Amino acid sequence: MALASIARDPMIRFLAIAIAAAALVPATGSAREIAQQIANGAIFLLFLLNGLRIDRQDILAGIANWRFLLPLVLWVFGAMAIAGLGLSLAANSALPAVVALGFLYLGALPSTVQSATSYTSLSGGTVALSVVSAALLNIIGVFVTVPIFLALGGSGEGAVGNEVIVKILTILVLPFAIGQVFQKPAARFTAGNRQRIVWIDRFVIAVAVYVAFSGAVEQGLWSRMDGSGWTIVLALVGLFLAIGHLGAWAAGGMLGLRREDRIAFLFAGAQKSAAVGAPLATILFPPAVAGFIVMPLLLYHLFQLVLAAPLSTRLARQPRPGCDGCTAPTTRS
Repeated sequence: MALASIARDPMIRFLAIAIAAAALVPATGSAREIAQQIANGAIFLLFLLNGLRIDRQDILAGIANWRFLLPLVLWVFGAMAIAGLGLSLAANSALPAVVALGFLYLGALPSTVQSATSYTSLSGGTVALSVVSAALLNIIGVFVTVPIFLALGGSGEGAVGNEVIVKILTILVLPFAIGQVFQKPAARFTAGNRQRIVWIDRFVIAVAVYVAFSGAVEQGLWSRMDGSGWTIVLALVGLFLAIGHLGAWAAGGMLGLRREDRIAFLFAGAQKSAAVGAPLATILFPPAVAGFIVMPLLLYHLFQLVLAAPLSTRLARQPRPGCDGCTAPTTRS
């Protein structure tokens, strides 16, 4: 049932279409330049909409809750990044260098907002805290993902050039800042077009994935990865998933968080954002390597959705402390 529900997820369908399109009709030569420009424009729009949607008061409230936010930031950008480095080093002798590097890139990324919040709600966690913390992690990630990636050894075939800073400021930070400035005047527009904006989000991510995978297909993705290589990638992604979820749950327990907040910490701390990772990869890396580097991220994104459905059901059914025989609600506002 969980797999059927994942298959119906529109984002999964968008990703599948993007990968299939890249495999069958990759953007190469002059078409690749056009596709890259379209992707850059779409990413600009995505971060503009993010700036319009994320309320400044929520950001300030999240920053004020330092007892929750600071450990979460250290977990997501510290512990998870180091775990990604370890997996990258372990995979380096068995996989193409750019694919192994993808585990370091995966570890340095922020959390996903939408699914982390949705599964926190289904599990009976603190939704408001999940929304704010995941949004803040995404904002922080725009500034720290690249420095962390570089500091931990993100070089070689996937090296990041000096022009990347200008691209990040122009395509990611600038539109988000513009969105924040015009947030109040545009409030009616964003409130009345929430569903359309969600579909724009999905489309932008799919475009970024198409551009990235087109480069990988052009560089011989299918010939550079044999069956044993794919098996190793899948096993390492599964291991990373276990590290992320078990570690985040244990960290929440050591912090003494109440159960509802611990659930929010779990999903915000363990899930990784394709919405940031795929567009950012098309900006950071040359087309020839971007598709290889995002491969672990896309598999992780799929696996985290497969795991989150039964996990949230289990958490929702467990009795809450101080509540005799009752369980967490299946939905939460």
